[in-house]
Amino acid sequence: MKIQSIPDNQSELMQRAESIAGYSLKEIASSIELPMPPDLKKEKGWVGKLIELYLGANAGSKAERDFAHLGIELKTIPVNRLGLPLETTFVSVAPLTANHGITWESSHVKYKLNKVLWIPVEGDRSLPLSSRRIGLPILWQPSQRQELQLKQDWQELMDMIVLGQIEKITARQGEYLQIRPKAANGKALTQAFNEHGEPIMTRPRGFYLKKQFTSQILSNYIKDFR
Repeated sequence: MKIQSIPDNQSELMQRAESIAGYSLKEIASSIELPMPPDLKKEKGWVGKLIELYLGANAGSKAERDFAHLGIELKTIPVNRLGLPLETTFVSVAPLTANHGITWESSHVKYKLNKVLWIPVEGDRSLPLSSRRIGLPILWQPSQRQELQLKQDWQELMDMIVLGQIEKITARQGEYLQIRPKAANGKALTQAFNEHGEPIMTRPRGFYLKKQFTSQILSNYIKDFR
C-alpha cells in the first residue's frame, strides 16, 4: 500500500478530492495498492478507509478530526442513483457518564461538524463494489439555522441522558440529530444511569445525522456524477 502525504492546506485537500470524482473504487484502490474486498459484508468501513488513505487523513481511530491541522472532518456517504443518502451518518459516541457540564460549544458533535468534507460514493447494492464511483466533494459548514437546530437536538437528547432517560430515547427524536445504539454487536454494554441516579448497563450509543438532513446538504451541491 502506498502512503499518501498529508495535504498541507485546504486547497490541496480539495484538489485531491476533486481529482478522484468520477473514478471507480477499484481505480482508486489500485492507485494506492490497497487490496479490495469482494463486498462490504465483513469490511463495512472499507470505503471510508480507502478515501481517508487516498486523501492523506491522519486521525486514524483518534477522536480528533480527520484533518485536524485544517479543522476538517471527512465523511464518506453512500448515495443512490438520485444522489440521496442511503443511511444515517455517524458523528460521535454519546457520553453516557461524566457528562455534567458539557455544553454544545464544548461538545464533540459540534467539534466534528464545524467543517466537513463530504465525499459521496455510489452505494446501490446492485452495483458491484469495484465499479461504484466517487462523486464530487462538498466542503460544508453548518449555516446559522442548521447549527441552531443541531444544538437544539443535541441539548434535548443530552438532557434525557443526564436525567437518566437513556432507555427512553428513540431514533425518531431529533430533527437533524438522533441517538442510536453504537456497537459491533448487541452484547456490548457500557455504564449509564437510570432516573434514580443508579448505575445500569446499557448498549453504547452514538450521535447520528438523519438522512433527511444530509439529503438537504447534498441537494444543495450535487447534480450528478461526472
